[in-house]
Amino acid sequence: MDYTLDTLPNGLRVITVELPNFESATLSVWAAVGSRYENPKISGISHFLEHMVFKGSKKRPTAKAISEAIDSFGGEFNASTSKEWTNFYIRARVGKIETAFDVLSDMVLNPILDVKEIEKEKGVICEEIAMYEDTPMAKIDDVFENLIFKGNFMATDIIGTKESVRGIQKSDFVSYRKSHYFTDNILLTVAGGVKRKDVIGLASKYFKSVKNSKTKEPEKFQSLQEKPQVLLKSKKNDQGHLIAGFLGRERGHEKRYEEVVLNSILGGGMSSRLFLEVREKRGLCYAVKSSSEYYKETGYLSVYAGVDLKRIDESIKVILDQMYGLASGKYKITNKELTKAKEYIKGHMALSLENTKAVGAYFGLRQLLLRKIETPQEAIEKINKVTAEGVRDYAKSIFKPSRLNLAVIGPFEDSKRFEKLL
Repeated sequence: MDYTLDTLPNGLRVITVELPNFESATLSVWAAVGSRYENPKISGISHFLEHMVFKGSKKRPTAKAISEAIDSFGGEFNASTSKEWTNFYIRARVGKIETAFDVLSDMVLNPILDVKEIEKEKGVICEEIAMYEDTPMAKIDDVFENLIFKGNFMATDIIGTKESVRGIQKSDFVSYRKSHYFTDNILLTVAGGVKRKDVIGLASKYFKSVKNSKTKEPEKFQSLQEKPQVLLKSKKNDQGHLIAGFLGRERGHEKRYEEVVLNSILGGGMSSRLFLEVREKRGLCYAVKSSSEYYKETGYLSVYAGVDLKRIDESIKVILDQMYGLASGKYKITNKELTKAKEYIKGHMALSLENTKAVGAYFGLRQLLLRKIETPQEAIEKINKVTAEGVRDYAKSIFKPSRLNLAVIGPFEDSKRFEKLL
């Protein structure tokens, strides 16, 4: 799978991934800005703006007009916000790709930001905040980042707080867009049954008005952690939700494929070490998995589990034993296990790239945040070169008790029980 990267006369970058046998295509607009670029007064504005883009634009002044324009050709549209990027996309059959350009460019570049709609949407987002608060499996990620990034604005929830959301005004949106929505900070991706020539023509037509400027970089994160940390969110649940994790390396770091394989071995599937030890052998949980998260200057590797309240201590001990045991060499990585982990990664990559939205995300995020792209073929070559020794050495470098972080949601009154356990 290959791609082309073009830069329009106004400086806007455009990635085209031609997939000749596809009947559909996904157009995505990526902005290199997210919640870590905010401040306490406007916390949540990146996510709030994501909502407002769907509430009316210059050509289609209502949410109904926008949705009807997409529904009229059976398209799919949505958006998402992270701490470092925001994404808007339309997925359509190839014959309607120009309509997708027309609608999405108008939404992203010319949102009305009607004051009445802003006030109405504040209630919607406050309900969204309440929904996450009532969904521990989703909320535990926020609690963990509140802990591991404490002292930096990265610790703040992407969605903001009810107080900050209620205080955001139209002038805040206008200022925010001027500060971050310009050509050097925006990227277009189009993946599917399209031609590069047509994509460049449409991008030039519908995104030529984007100007250029400079953005202010967010405060860098520096960890001062010297001992294990625990953050408990007391809540009456029938299950305990936890994430145990360690600070890792930044996005695009040189040992990332050792980390990917490590993740696969630990908790990448139903035959992974954690799944077998925590769920199959002991029946401690229904869900357990490991994952990595990456940011500009840092990242982390963590394990999530939803466990039996009465056996949460045992669950934590088993999880940590597997992490520390892999790093120390107590639990050796066999050639069979290493091969299985690599094939699991490559297989999942291949399956995900059957979707045009995922293809755009694969190439888009790398170019947006790293300014360089590794093709899937190049990634597979590097995965194949990973050794068991390399995986163990990487695990040893990050699985250090003094750098352990544990977040818990459950009906527990005192975090000291977990501190003692660690």
